[in-house]
Amino acid sequence: MTEMFTDTIVAVATAPGRGGVGVVRLSGPQSAQIAEQICGKLAQPRQAKFSHFRAADKEIIDSGIALYFAAPASFTGEDVIELQGHGSPLVMDRLCQRAIELGARMARPGEFSERAFLNGKMDLAQAEAVADLIESSTDQAARSAMRSLQGEFSKKVNDFLQELTHLRMFVEASIDFADEEIDFLGEAQVDKQLQQLLVTLAGIQGSARQGRLLREGISVVLAGQPNAGKSSLHNRLAGHDAAIVTEVAGTTRDVLREQIHLGGLPLRISDTAGLHDATEDIVELEGIRRTNNELAQADHILLLINDKLGMTEQDEKILASLPTDKSLTLIRNKIDQSGNAPAISMENNLPVIYLSAKNGDGMELLTKHLCEVVGFHPEEEGVFMARRRHLDALQRAQQAIEAGYNCLTGMGAGELLAEELRVAQLALGEITGTFTTEDLLDKIFSSFCIGK
Repeated sequence: MTEMFTDTIVAVATAPGRGGVGVVRLSGPQSAQIAEQICGKLAQPRQAKFSHFRAADKEIIDSGIALYFAAPASFTGEDVIELQGHGSPLVMDRLCQRAIELGARMARPGEFSERAFLNGKMDLAQAEAVADLIESSTDQAARSAMRSLQGEFSKKVNDFLQELTHLRMFVEASIDFADEEIDFLGEAQVDKQLQQLLVTLAGIQGSARQGRLLREGISVVLAGQPNAGKSSLHNRLAGHDAAIVTEVAGTTRDVLREQIHLGGLPLRISDTAGLHDATEDIVELEGIRRTNNELAQADHILLLINDKLGMTEQDEKILASLPTDKSLTLIRNKIDQSGNAPAISMENNLPVIYLSAKNGDGMELLTKHLCEVVGFHPEEEGVFMARRRHLDALQRAQQAIEAGYNCLTGMGAGELLAEELRVAQLALGEITGTFTTEDLLDKIFSSFCIGK
C-alpha cells in the first residue's frame, strides 16, 4: 500500500510548552526545498548541520540543527526535514508559519503516522503503537507498546492469517470436487485444524487483553454510606492525602478522582459522596447524583461498610441499588475497630475483603484481588499493546471460526465453512489495515497528537 502525496505538511513534533529543544517536522515532496529557503543548503541525508533559521527578510528566527531524511528511508517514506531549535512555543510557531509561507500546510493530528501507514512503512497496529508508546504511563506499558511497534502483534496476526487463508483455500478447492466420492474435508481432518486455530487465537486474545489493560486500565468507584471510610481508602490507594478525612459524615460532596498504578495496572479510582436517603441538602443531593453517574460508568465497584457495625439496613439498600451489570467487591472496613483479622472470602456469592484503610492492614489482599478481577497478570511475558477495536476484531474472528466449525461438524456444509473463514479473515485484516475503511482510518489517526 503506497500513496503519492503532492502536498507538504509541517507541525511541531515536540510536546507543547517550553523546553531546551523543540523540533519542527516537515514531510512531503517540497520539504527539502522549503528547508533550504529557511536554513540554506542542507547536508547529506542523515547528517546533522548547524544552521540559522531565517524569516523572509533574512532575520534569524533561531539557530539549531537541520536534519534531512530522503525518501523512502524516513519515518513517513517521504522526504522529511527536522529543524531542531530552542523549545520556545513562539519560535516553533514562527518556524511553522515560515514553512507555510513557503508552500507547506499545517499537519492534521496523526498525519505523519497516517502517511507512514499509507506509504507502507508500517501497518496499522504498528502506527497505533506509536501513539501508545507516547502515552505509556508505566514501564510495562512502554515495553508492550514497543513490542507492538516492532511488529510482534502484527506478526502473530499475520502468521495466524496465513494459516487461516491456507485452510480457506483448501476448503474452497474441496467444494469444487463435491461430486467426488472422496471426503476431502474429512481426510484432511479440517475439524482438528479448526480446533487448533481456535487454540492459537485464544492465546493471541489473552495477550491482547493484557495489552488493553496496560493501555486503558480500569475504573474503580468507591461507594457506601457517609463515614464508611471511602476517603481513607482512596488516600491509602493513592499513597497521599488526596481526600479530606474527618470524623464528620458527608465530608466528600463531589467526585474525587486519582490515577494510580497497582503492580503495573493503571487504575482510575473515584471517591464519591456517601449514599443515603435522609437529606434535603441540595449540595449533598447533587453529590449523590454524581455518585450514581460514576457507578454507571465504573468497571468495578468497591462497596464499603463499617465492619464494626456490620451490614446495616441502609447498606442492604445501597447494595440492592447498585448497577447489576458491574463487578462488585464488598469491603468490610475498619477492622482496627471490629477486631477482625485481614481476610478475603466469598459470602453470598460476593467477594468480601476485611481491611483497615486507616492503618493499611489487608491492603495487599485488595491489590491482588483487583488484578485478579480483571485478569491482569503483571509478570506475563510477550504482552503487546492492544486496543478495544483489536479485541473486537479478534472476538469476531473467533465467533466466525466457531460458527464455521459448527457448520462443518453439524451439517457437513463446506460452503458455509468457507464463508465463515472469509468473515474471520476480514475481521483480522482490520487489525493490521489489510482491510480497512477510510472512516476507521480517520477515527484512529485523529486521536493522535499533532506532529506524530
